[in-house]
Amino acid sequence: MASTTKDVGAVGKIAAKPTAARAKPASGARSKAVSRAGARSKPRRKQSAATPSVSAEILAWYDRERRDLPWRSPPGVQADPYAVWLSEIMLQQTTVKAVQPYFSKFIARWPTVSDLASASEEDVLSAWAGLGYYSRARNLYACACHVAERHDGRFPDTVDGLRALP
Repeated sequence: MASTTKDVGAVGKIAAKPTAARAKPASGARSKAVSRAGARSKPRRKQSAATPSVSAEILAWYDRERRDLPWRSPPGVQADPYAVWLSEIMLQQTTVKAVQPYFSKFIARWPTVSDLASASEEDVLSAWAGLGYYSRARNLYACACHVAERHDGRFPDTVDGLRALP
């Protein structure tokens, strides 16, 4: 294999990779599993007829083994969107163990999103003290006010509606 050199200006010359190293695919043929960006990707798997039963098994396992957490509803019971939303905001970059007492205090003090919206931002920030990342508390309060004012205290039930929340 012949090697070539490249001129790199004032630094001098460096050796380039050998030029006759790879064979090119025949015209019209694609290289195996290479994306447009040149990165290798895994070939797609065909979905089997067993997929739904595997999903059902995983969900059944979750129902048996899941932890009892104050924001989770029991199997077969509709989850409270406010409790789920509140827990998701609190759990960002915070452990479950640290969040549990804060969640319980928030729910006891403000049992609905409308109750949270009627509080002052100062009260919400004060109750949040110790969880850190106070922008989460400010955003939580702004979203609660939005839901209370524009959605009559009910979270939107569409993806677009949820994405439009502050």
